[in-house]
Order: sequence, then C-alpha cells, then structure tokens
Amino acid sequence: MLYGGSKEASASVSKDAEVMLKLGSTPDKREQYRLMRDAMEKRFLRITKGSIIGGVRLGLFTAAFYGLQDVLAEKRGVHDVFNVVGAGSATAATFGLILPGSLPWRLRNSAMGSVLGAAICFPLGWVHLKLIEKANEGNAVSHPIGGERKSGVGAAIDRLEGNLNK
Repeated sequence: MLYGGSKEASASVSKDAEVMLKLGSTPDKREQYRLMRDAMEKRFLRITKGSIIGGVRLGLFTAAFYGLQDVLAEKRGVHDVFNVVGAGSATAATFGLILPGSLPWRLRNSAMGSVLGAAICFPLGWVHLKLIEKANEGNAVSHPIGGERKSGVGAAIDRLEGNLNK
C-alpha cells in the first residue's frame, strides 16, 4: 500500500505544477481557493486509489503464494523448503505473465520471475523451516501433566506458569 501511494504521490507533482500555474493567472481569491481545493481532492483520491490498488496486488500475491504452498504441502505430504521454493517460483512466474507488454516480453518476465522466485524463496524457506523446528522444540519437551504431553497454547501456558512460580 505504501508503494502504491508513494508512486501516485510522486506522479502527482506535475499535476500540482499545473495548478500553481492556474493560480498565478487567476486574480480572484475564491477561484484560487476553489482550484487549490479541487487539486488537493484529486491528489488525495489519486494517492488513496494507488494505495488500495497496491494493497490488493500485495494481497493477491500473498494469497497465491500461501495457497500454492499449502497445496504443494498437501499433495506431497511433507512440509519442507521445496514447497516454499515451488510456490515462490510459480507465483512469480504467474505474476510475470500478467505484466503489461508483448507476448515475448511476458514470457521473458515469467521465466525471470520463476528463477528469481526460486532463488529468493530457497533461503527464506530454509530460515522459516528452522524457525518452526526451533519453536516446536519447546513443545516436544513440554511438561507432562497427567501422563500426557501438551502442545501448542497449553504447553506455552504451563511453561509460563512454571517460570513465574520459580
């Protein structure tokens, strides 16, 4: 959203220059006020529209990535780095296809997106996997209560209570 809004804000500088030229040529203060108000309203609407469109694009990209990652994990039956790499590669390739341009240019963007998506997602997927393993370490050695092991929120609450009682 910030990117879309800042892009529109920087693009509207030329529009502001046009308004300033009109202001200089109009001696009436009411007309100047009206021109300034109209320019600010249009700028606000442009920036808001850019922010919303940027947010929607980010949301679509994120939904496609995580949806594809979950589909791969479900089909393969394992949660590993290659699910993240496959989802990143396929999502980047798909978004490379929908960029504007001719067909050869879109295919080039798709191929580059696929390679860059895999290259960027491999280390990120590895770090994510290691963080999940580290987080689950505490759950595996959680305090047994009543002969059974707890996991998730219950184990975290028990660990917190144990630390507070010390």
